[in-house]
Order: sequence, then structure tokens, then C-alpha cells
Amino acid sequence: MELNVIGAKSLSVSDEVFGGEYKKALVHQVVVAYQAAGRAGTKAQLSRGEMSGTTKKFKKQKGGGARHGDYRAPIFIGGGVTFAAKPRSYEQKVNRKAYRVAIRSIFSELIRQDRLKVVESFGIETPKTSAMVAKLAELDVSGRVLLVSEDASESVFLAARNIPYIHVLDVMGLNPVSLVGSDHVVVTVDAVKKIEEWLA
Repeated sequence: MELNVIGAKSLSVSDEVFGGEYKKALVHQVVVAYQAAGRAGTKAQLSRGEMSGTTKKFKKQKGGGARHGDYRAPIFIGGGVTFAAKPRSYEQKVNRKAYRVAIRSIFSELIRQDRLKVVESFGIETPKTSAMVAKLAELDVSGRVLLVSEDASESVFLAARNIPYIHVLDVMGLNPVSLVGSDHVVVTVDAVKKIEEWLA
């Protein structure tokens, strides 16, 4: 298939990578797994058995109403937590092949919805916010915009960092959450070739 390159001749790319069907369930699974992997999972509480303090029975068994053993019981203020949280991993296993298929599916859907724009280069040599604003206006993109280049230059990153909802990534930093959450994705020709090589 052919991808239109703004200001240059069209680029021939693989149908397998950029022309596949949209697999909604798989994309959802991969996005959830990616977000889950970013969770810290460091919450920790003390159970009844881990509390410091005496385990001596503080009153007689009968004649005093409710029967209690010690003050570390969860029913008392300052006592242990009934089902104490422990450090855990929220990681979900996703096969590498399934991950690549999901990324392919996202790119194919971006093209179908005309949300993917390909440029020869960003053409920003100096880190000026005004230059980036002008470039975005020229490309006719707005909202949440993701800029992807083969290796994101410092000038592009600095020019975009003061503009709300504009994110800059290189190909190695591409992830399903950034792709799905963007209104428009602007990719350089070199980045498209590298993506095609990665997902082929």
C-alpha cells in the first residue's frame, strides 16, 4: 500500500503491517497490560500477627461482654489489618508476537481514520516553541498529538515541551497507550521504515 507523505512523493509500505484488520480485544488487552506494568504495587500493611505489642489476654474470658484475646485484633483502633495488603506485581504476561500484532492493528486503524500523517522530517533545527506551533498548524493537527521520529532530536523535544498535549517519542519508545490516546500521530519517513522493519 501507499502512504501519502506531506510535501513529498508517496511511500510504499507493507500491507501486512499497515493494512491489517483492527483487533479490538487484543488492543484492549495490550493497553491494559501496559498500564498495569506501570503500577508500583508497593502498598504494605501490617496484619494481626505482624503487629508489635503483647499478646497477653487483657481481660477474663467470661463476664465482660465480648470475648477478646489481645489488643492487636483488627476490631480495635491501632490493631492489625484484616486482609493486609502486601507488595505485589501487577504485571500481565503478553506474548511478544501478540504485542506486535496489536501495534500493527493500531497503526492500521490510525491510517483508516486518517489520524496518521507522514512527513519527510519535522524541519525544526532550533528549539523554538513558535516553530513547533507553526509546524503543527501547517500539518493541520490539533488536540493530543504524538510526534514520532527515528531518534527524537533534542530540538524537537525542546520545541514541543511547552505545548499542552504534544508528546515526542522515538521509535524505541513507542507504546500502545500513547498511540491509542492520541488524536493525531505524526511520523517521519525514516521512523515509518524503522517501524515497518520492527513489526514485519
